[in-house]
Amino acid sequence: MQLSVLSPAQSLEKAYRLQNVSREQIELFKREYTLLFNRINEKESEENAKGHLMDFLKNVYYAPAYLVATKGKTDFVIHTGREAATPAGVLFETKRPANRTEMVTRENLNAKAMHELILYYFRERIESKNSDIRHLVITNLYEWFIFDAAVFERVFYRNPALVKEYKAWMTGQKVSTSNDLFYNEIARPFLGSLTEEISFTWFDLREYDQTVRNADTADDRKLLALYKVLSPAHLLKLPAATDSNTLNPRFYLELLHLIGLEEVKEGGKKLIRRREPGRRDAGSLLENTINTLEVEDIVDRFPDRASYGNTRGEQTLAIALELCITWINRILFLKLLESQLIRYHGNDRTYRFLDAGRIRDFDVLHKLFFQVLARRTADRTGAIRKDFDRIPYLNSSLFEISELEHETIRINSLDDSLGMPLYKSTVLRENPAWKGTAEANTLHYLFAFLDAYDFASESRESVAEKNRPLINASVLGLIFEKINGYRDGSFYTPGFITEYMCRETIRKAVTGKFNEAKGWACTTLDDLYNRITDAREANALVNEVRICDPAVGSGHFLVSALNELLAIKSDLGILQDEHGRRLREYRVTIVNDELVVTDENDDPFGYAVLPSGKVRPDLQRVQKTLFYEKQTLIENCLFGVDINPNSVKICRLRLWIELLKHAYYTEESGFAELETLPNIDINIKQGNSLLSKFSLSEDLSEVFARQKFSLRTYKTAVKAYKEARTKEAKAELQAFIREIKRQFRETVSNRDPRRKKLAALRGQRSVLDNNLDIFGNTLRDAVLVEAEKVKLDTSIAQAETELADAESNVLYRGSFSGALSFRKCWTKRAITWASTW
Repeated sequence: MQLSVLSPAQSLEKAYRLQNVSREQIELFKREYTLLFNRINEKESEENAKGHLMDFLKNVYYAPAYLVATKGKTDFVIHTGREAATPAGVLFETKRPANRTEMVTRENLNAKAMHELILYYFRERIESKNSDIRHLVITNLYEWFIFDAAVFERVFYRNPALVKEYKAWMTGQKVSTSNDLFYNEIARPFLGSLTEEISFTWFDLREYDQTVRNADTADDRKLLALYKVLSPAHLLKLPAATDSNTLNPRFYLELLHLIGLEEVKEGGKKLIRRREPGRRDAGSLLENTINTLEVEDIVDRFPDRASYGNTRGEQTLAIALELCITWINRILFLKLLESQLIRYHGNDRTYRFLDAGRIRDFDVLHKLFFQVLARRTADRTGAIRKDFDRIPYLNSSLFEISELEHETIRINSLDDSLGMPLYKSTVLRENPAWKGTAEANTLHYLFAFLDAYDFASESRESVAEKNRPLINASVLGLIFEKINGYRDGSFYTPGFITEYMCRETIRKAVTGKFNEAKGWACTTLDDLYNRITDAREANALVNEVRICDPAVGSGHFLVSALNELLAIKSDLGILQDEHGRRLREYRVTIVNDELVVTDENDDPFGYAVLPSGKVRPDLQRVQKTLFYEKQTLIENCLFGVDINPNSVKICRLRLWIELLKHAYYTEESGFAELETLPNIDINIKQGNSLLSKFSLSEDLSEVFARQKFSLRTYKTAVKAYKEARTKEAKAELQAFIREIKRQFRETVSNRDPRRKKLAALRGQRSVLDNNLDIFGNTLRDAVLVEAEKVKLDTSIAQAETELADAESNVLYRGSFSGALSFRKCWTKRAITWASTW
């Protein structure tokens, strides 16, 4: 037989492996491990060893939720529930440590312990008709051999000859019904002639003894895989809560409380609304904002108030809510940044900055937004640099004063003196410093509330020193999607759906892109992998895929698409660093809609700063590659539209967070500054995707031909905007892009009706050239399509003749000297910016 030996880490489901383990759980494991080893006496009986092992498993993992007990002639089992009537989920064959003759080894499974385990399995599977077996274990307390029940199903239960032999023995059709006959004349010969592969997890507890007993808690990370491989989540294959999009209701409801909102159920839908009169807290962010808007008479002077509602009350609420979401977006982004900085620096809590000690009031928070995050370190004032010396400049328009803030108020306009009662089931009740507190300053309450959770831009394998629930970017996206749907109810596409949609469609689109460009006939990524010879060219082809979400919401689909494109590049072996070298030793996969990067040993990749203040070159190389690959894909491939301006902001935030996950310290700054984020906001626009000034199939080449600015000029300006690093440059480029769009809209609306007719005909003709759906299936009968093409070609020729006759009688004159001068000036600037940044 062929044996495949897995380590505990290799055998774990990836999403579960990345989950944290609390300090309390690890300490309990270490105590019980030590107790188990202190009780082991190699001279004692097998029953003695079995009892100690059962106590260990019950005390660390299984009691009282799962029964661990003997069952029939099986040494012992772990049931799938707390009662003996529940099925046996894990079967154990236990040997005393001194019994080496009957024990299996990594090189030889054909020993009595394995024969006994096969017998236990057949009794459960055939006689008890138990199809709920999850794992099978052989152990002598020190060495562990863990088999997935699927392996036993494939190798033993699905082998008709072996099952026939077992049934014949069981029913007395052999010369003896003794166990020895089954072991020596059925199981042993079968294993001896077996050619199939058997995989199993192996480890020796003695190898962890020093780690368990030493006082260095930093070493405890080495115990994580061992702890998890014996847990119910693994051995019983429980559906662990690993979905990155699972809502944490406690966090969600208390955040609503702080904002001043509540969730109610109306007509079968859950709606978010402002709290009812009489139950409103003046210190909540929403009520504080509404009061400030009303006191300063902002809404009546706001020029665009009609777009926020029909009545003054509706307008005030909508404006206040949009402002609150903008501010909370920034605060949560900063919480993720803070968490990432602390992790980069070996859990150094001096990198913490989002707390009441530093940010005493809304004025200081305003400074953090606009005098710290929105300015390069060199441009910050001396006092600001002293107070926030470790916060990097990120160049995100998230920290630029928004148009709404320009027209209304900023966060420093809020009343600092207001407080509010703590939520009825607040997480702060578990903090001794907050026990007995009924009311607190709103801002201080908000920071303490956020600090009670473990914020992470991505899942990671570590020991959680504080038992804090994990809140990641996906959860934040879900929460804001719900808040955004406060009028009509919220709809959030689960992660497994967006992951499936992206995998099924984007892989086909990429394959089609290569087939079209190279003349190939590949059907899978494996086919492409075998044909790709130029990684740079292959990267460029993948980067040509365009994905647009017409109702982008929180950006969940675009994030899933980004992950899928990166996984595709990894599967094709074309992920390259800045020097064109492939990342051969790393693999990018998607687990539960999250991107997971692992090395050749299947260990999760982690970026970290050394005590010297530098970063290992290999980690720097991988982090930079992932950052720039994400940036390239976001800038070139991902686009989104939503009618809700808050959705647009949240989608942009999600994409910035995806880049933040792989932000790296630059070598040029001496590893003191993070690489700045690009201006990706231009790809996500507010608008109604159900309306258009022209048909999606319409040929617009004539419009571009008549533009004062070419399509190339527009693309150059957009590229320059994405790479701009100062507010001044961004503002000028935004003005230039707006002017190009204004002229484009004007040209579209003023087109000759004959040109509109010709463009529509050409668009219809173009559609007929692609008679396939996204899955490669023919849409319409080919003969009918060809006949329609001939008909359209005749109509197009006739329309072209009519247009040419009309234009031959018109001498096109126009004085565009001023406009041309304007165009040349802006084009020169755009090209200069594009070459500079």
